[in-house]
Amino acid sequence: MPDRGGGPTGPRIRVGRPSRRARTLLMTLGVLAVLGMAFTMFAGFWTDWLWYRSVNYSSVFTTTLWTKIGLFFVFGLLMAVAVGFNVWLAHRLRPPLSAMSMEQQSLDRYRMGVAPYKKWLLLGITALVGLIAGASAAGQWRTWLMWVNGVPFGQKDPQFSLDVSFYAFDLPWYRFLLGFGFAAAILSLIAAALTHYLYGGLRVTSPGARATAAATGHLSVLLGIFVALKAVAYWLDRYGLAVKSSDFRATDNWTGLRYVDANAYLPAKTILFCIAVICAVLFFATLWRRTWQLPVIGFGLMVLSAILIGGLYPAIVQKFQVQPNEQAKEAPYVNKNLTATREAYGIDDAQVTEYSGTGSTKDKTKLRDDVDSTASIRILDPNIVSPTFQQLQQIRNYYAFPTNLDVDRYSKDGKDQDTVIGLRELNLNGIPKNNWINDHFRYTHGYGVVAAKGTTADAEGRPVFTESDLPSKGDLGDYQQRVYYGEKTTTYSIVGGPQKEIDYSDDSGEKTTSYQGKSGVSLSSTVNRAAYALAFSEPQILYSGAIGDGSRILYNRTPKERVEAVAPWLTIDGDAYPAVVGNKIQWIVDAYTTTNGYPYASRTTLGDTTADSLTATNNSRAVVAQQNQVNYIRNSVKATIDAYTGEVKLYQWDTKDPVLKTWMKAFPGTVKSKSAISPDLMAHLRYPQDLFKVQRELLTRYHVKDAQTFLSGSEVWQVPDDPTNKSGNAVPPYYLSMKMPDQKAQAFSLTTTFTPNGRDNLSAFMSVDAEAGTSDYGKIRILKLPTSTTVNGPKQVQSQFNSEQDIAESIKLLKGGDSDIEYGNLLTVPLDGGLLYVEPVYVRGGGLKYPLLRKVLVTYGGNTAFEDTLDQALDKVFGAQDTSTSPPDDDTTTNPPPTSDNPTVQGALQDAQKAFDAGQEALKKNDWEAYGKAQKDLEDALQRAEDAQAAADKKKPAGGSGASPSPSASPSTGKSPNTA
Repeated sequence: MPDRGGGPTGPRIRVGRPSRRARTLLMTLGVLAVLGMAFTMFAGFWTDWLWYRSVNYSSVFTTTLWTKIGLFFVFGLLMAVAVGFNVWLAHRLRPPLSAMSMEQQSLDRYRMGVAPYKKWLLLGITALVGLIAGASAAGQWRTWLMWVNGVPFGQKDPQFSLDVSFYAFDLPWYRFLLGFGFAAAILSLIAAALTHYLYGGLRVTSPGARATAAATGHLSVLLGIFVALKAVAYWLDRYGLAVKSSDFRATDNWTGLRYVDANAYLPAKTILFCIAVICAVLFFATLWRRTWQLPVIGFGLMVLSAILIGGLYPAIVQKFQVQPNEQAKEAPYVNKNLTATREAYGIDDAQVTEYSGTGSTKDKTKLRDDVDSTASIRILDPNIVSPTFQQLQQIRNYYAFPTNLDVDRYSKDGKDQDTVIGLRELNLNGIPKNNWINDHFRYTHGYGVVAAKGTTADAEGRPVFTESDLPSKGDLGDYQQRVYYGEKTTTYSIVGGPQKEIDYSDDSGEKTTSYQGKSGVSLSSTVNRAAYALAFSEPQILYSGAIGDGSRILYNRTPKERVEAVAPWLTIDGDAYPAVVGNKIQWIVDAYTTTNGYPYASRTTLGDTTADSLTATNNSRAVVAQQNQVNYIRNSVKATIDAYTGEVKLYQWDTKDPVLKTWMKAFPGTVKSKSAISPDLMAHLRYPQDLFKVQRELLTRYHVKDAQTFLSGSEVWQVPDDPTNKSGNAVPPYYLSMKMPDQKAQAFSLTTTFTPNGRDNLSAFMSVDAEAGTSDYGKIRILKLPTSTTVNGPKQVQSQFNSEQDIAESIKLLKGGDSDIEYGNLLTVPLDGGLLYVEPVYVRGGGLKYPLLRKVLVTYGGNTAFEDTLDQALDKVFGAQDTSTSPPDDDTTTNPPPTSDNPTVQGALQDAQKAFDAGQEALKKNDWEAYGKAQKDLEDALQRAEDAQAAADKKKPAGGSGASPSPSASPSTGKSPNTA
């Protein structure tokens, strides 16, 4: 039956047309709907552009945008042309007459139905596949930018002698092109086959030939293209073996060629490549031979070869050559993996030294003196004392501190001090009344830094603050205290307009301010206001009278959000930390460049590797790139975010990293040179925790350097679970200033411990010099303990603490009533061949809502102490003083109380005695709130006594007598009133 261009005709039925008014209304509604959709899309684009321009990173926006647009149109057009051309060609090659059969008669109805809409249908199909392909290609903008801007690593892989950049930058792009080619070939083949079938070129049940010569030739060429692409895939698979992961002995993500890969898979891929090329030629030859007999045979041979050569042969090699002598066969390839993995993760220079772990017989008094020079032991745990900061320094309910505070170091009188620090950030849940004006106009920022010494606590177990109160004052000097950008600032604020902001409150009432910074986006334009009203689903932004001249909207306010936005090619560390740099509060963020294409380097999943007991229990301490698998990582960028202006600066930290150099070529001018880092900022930069956690996880296996030990698995370590809580997750690394055995002075360090796989005794101690700007920064030191002796690990030390009868009884007493015990960080310090363990113990209860440091656990060389202060515990462990002669803690002490004939002094001393007695009684009841009040009363009374006695002494002639009470002695014991 001839091809028909139109369908059957019949009587026409007149349908009443809608009135002019109805048509106008429908047209108006349609236009408004289109305009609404267009403005919605425009609003997202426009607000993004305004934000990037406000932070001076508009080049990132434009580069990313134009790259996505270019990839979308190029690959969308290629896919549309490929599919559309093959549909057009199949239609053009249709037979002039269709066979007379039931099949063709059935298809004739479809041909007649399609005929009037052929052009539109073709355009619709090509547009749809083009849109899908373009959207998919636009998502590959990172791959494109890395390929076109890639710089060489200067290192070659050991198998093919290609630069690492080929695997990191080139191979991913080639694989994308190959995948796109496969998609285009398959879609074109399907579309062409359906068109040929619809127009009679292919027949299933019709008599005669199943395909016309034209259809045979057309489809053969498409099949030939597909097989040719398969040949290219086989060739690329040869190089892919260098970055292929597999489960192998000591590691689940072992990467690179093994014996079976080099001696079976690699030649198999080469053979299959040759077969695929021959098979593709046979398909192309069908244009002249007009038969599929040879191509089909060739294709079958290729499939059979893939099964036999690509599957069965490697299995035979593995079974009969490798397994009987695995260590000898695999050793050369394992050595390549060891070398590449250590280089890729920056652990190749890790210094491993033997360490006895048993301590020496040195005089204990000398050992006690060595403790102070070896480490500044931090007993203030930043992961526990946040509620204490909150209770003592929150000041107002609309302020809050992060769940985990940070550890930094600050200099005073030329001496560095480990410091626990946090910002008093905005807490919208604590404002008096939540409404749109309060939430976004009046309460807009936090205020001030709160910092405390990390190595001491006061007599009541509270932090010794070096910066406190509101406004904050202390050792940090003058700085801009307003915090408009912070970890807890997750909503937008509109500032700088007619509506005044709450600055802070003091005894004289609320203070107001108006933002003077240049951050944020101006809302002076009606278009801007309409765009943000739509973007934030808040129509009041468009018409509110609280917005006027000077109003600016601040959003994307957390440090992580801002760095991720301006540098979307970086992986961000999970812990941003604040520092006072000059006269500003700066958030410091560590950022990483990564790749998954480093040949022979084993992979790790960042989300799993960076998880520990803190990330498991506290949402504020995030893990890095949850499921991101990498096998190369560098801390290549240090970023800062001004807490007042929101200004983001990126500094090049690793000047040799080729991945960073590649991104700097792609986004020129976005990263400042390392020399631009000021000395003030350098003093607060530190080695990042997440990189350290990745490295320590790799070092559990890759601390060994020979293949035999690696394959035997006898030296595999593990990161122990945190013994201070029941989370069951890894112990977090700890910052403290300490001295390793080969160091001459203390250095700010990041430390961790290892235990043997499946056991609890200690196998190694690891530290990295975390002090930026020093020659040893980033140097990893590992103290490896002997396998012939057993040294207690963290879990065993914790169990030892809990099992000692005296300690257990003391803890039980501290838990009396409704009090709870919280164990702080269990710190490990190498000391003269042995290991010193220190753990602060906090008590929360007795009416208090926050933990106070009450005891310190210390153990060394089998000696354990559980005392009120670190010094007392160290003295007891090392026998520096005989604690058995210490006066008892009750009020039966026979020390004579101070006396005076001055009635004012006598009255003050009586008040002091009452306060002391009240404190002792509260101590027995574990009523810490009452105890704290009694201690304050005691200090006040002793101060009054001292002042009164001093005034009386001035009136006496020289040489006059009189007892002068000492405020440092309690009325009945002579003990310090500041001793818990």
